[in-house]
Amino acid sequence: MNQILLAILWALPGGAGGWLVRWGSVRLARMEELEPGHKPWQTYGPPVVAAALFAAFAYKEQSIPLLLLDSVFVLVLVQVIFFDLEHRLILDRVMFPSMLVALVISVAWRPLGEWSSTDTHRWDGIATGVAAALLFVLLGVVGQAIFKAEAMGFGDVKFALFMGLLLGPLPTIQALFYGVLLAGIAAVAVIIWRRSMKGTLAYGPYLAAGTLIMLFHPG
Repeated sequence: MNQILLAILWALPGGAGGWLVRWGSVRLARMEELEPGHKPWQTYGPPVVAAALFAAFAYKEQSIPLLLLDSVFVLVLVQVIFFDLEHRLILDRVMFPSMLVALVISVAWRPLGEWSSTDTHRWDGIATGVAAALLFVLLGVVGQAIFKAEAMGFGDVKFALFMGLLLGPLPTIQALFYGVLLAGIAAVAVIIWRRSMKGTLAYGPYLAAGTLIMLFHPG
């Protein structure tokens, strides 16, 4: 099938999946006793972004099975981005099932971030996930000692574990680099906009964006 036509067609389930993500996020927020927002970016952001990402992955991807797997995790990452931006929270109800699926794929097949690599081992994803999670725990402890405040939420630690399971060693390092870079740019932009260094920044959306970049360009 022509890649442009496939991209256009695949954007349709992407948009529908994005609406489902928003619908589910609203209900999950209420289960957490949080009040969902109704700003345009909160309501329309997930379907628009999911449709665009589905189209981009379909245009690039030659393997339909891999496209299907990528698309599932695209929806997970879109949920993380918008929910964390809105509520400063990464939900266990989202991350634990996602980690389980990523674990099964990583062990039975290979981490999706290393799809094109031939030098992968069965336990690469698990080792990378554990290492990334421990790194975030260490960063959180050091940050709390220096700034006397929580520097890294446990949701970020779980997300780092998920990244490792999903991507594998080198793509996880690259995804973390992109995530830190994007978070730094966002932090500078917020400081300039507010003219103040006070406030907190949700790391989840930027780590998720780094993960999306490496899913799009697997090693």
